[in-house]
Amino acid sequence: MHVDLDTLATALYVRIDDELKASPQLNRWRPKVGIAPKITDAELITVSVMQAMLGYRNESRWVRYARKSIIHLFPHLPKQPGYNKRLRGLSTQISHCIAVLVTDTDLWRHPIRIADSTPVPCGTSRATALRSDLAGWAGYGYCASHSRWFWGLRLHLVTTVHGLPVAFALTNAKTDEREILADLVALQPNMFHHPDGLILVVDKGYRDRDTETWLNESGITVIRPAYRTEPARPGRGLLRAVRQSIESVNQTLKDQLDLEQHGGRTITGVAVRILQRVLALTAAIWHNWHTGQPIMRSLTAYDH
Repeated sequence: MHVDLDTLATALYVRIDDELKASPQLNRWRPKVGIAPKITDAELITVSVMQAMLGYRNESRWVRYARKSIIHLFPHLPKQPGYNKRLRGLSTQISHCIAVLVTDTDLWRHPIRIADSTPVPCGTSRATALRSDLAGWAGYGYCASHSRWFWGLRLHLVTTVHGLPVAFALTNAKTDEREILADLVALQPNMFHHPDGLILVVDKGYRDRDTETWLNESGITVIRPAYRTEPARPGRGLLRAVRQSIESVNQTLKDQLDLEQHGGRTITGVAVRILQRVLALTAAIWHNWHTGQPIMRSLTAYDH
């Protein structure tokens, strides 16, 4: 089946619209009297996914482009201030849509999960760190894979071997990865369950005896690098085979979806821009699975 951005947008809009109509608790309150918005939340979320797919980091440039090039799909696009204001209020709905798309495939039933975190820089100057609205949530952290310090947040991701995000969190850069992983498992136990037992592949940053014991008691087998002082652990072959998958997912988010150039300056602004990119990745995998594409995580058909 031929796939392109218009095909994805149409299928995604229909799925999101059906879900929001079936979940009235997600609908935002609106006064009974007044002017109803011409563009629905489902349309706006779909447009935001197209923005991420096409690599438009600047919302003003995106709205100018969209009002000319995708007007045949969405004839009532708002101007940039309205687009930004509406989108910042849709974090809950976007998070829900990500979970809906994940469970609308069979990929999330795979018995292997991979966990990792990646930096989300939010500023590069001392003045920004002191005066930004993000101060207190964002902080200084160290990225070992690139040997650099940064000021911002961390995106914690748990994916399948296909790159499908099944759990995620956005935290202060210094928050312990092991604590976040335990919270994700506790808050979304259905995403960490498999009838035959779940395997969780992690790197050395997650090594902790208490956390590993707790995960084992929850029916999760942890595959991780061994300490220098301990004997070789089982699962080394699996660790080498799938560990690179999560690194590839992070690179997709950074290189193709511009994770590190999100442009957010407030808590709601950063949160919705990160969710926008996670939804774009999820939507691509979801659509590739439904259309029988050979590579689940490929965005090539949708980025032009």
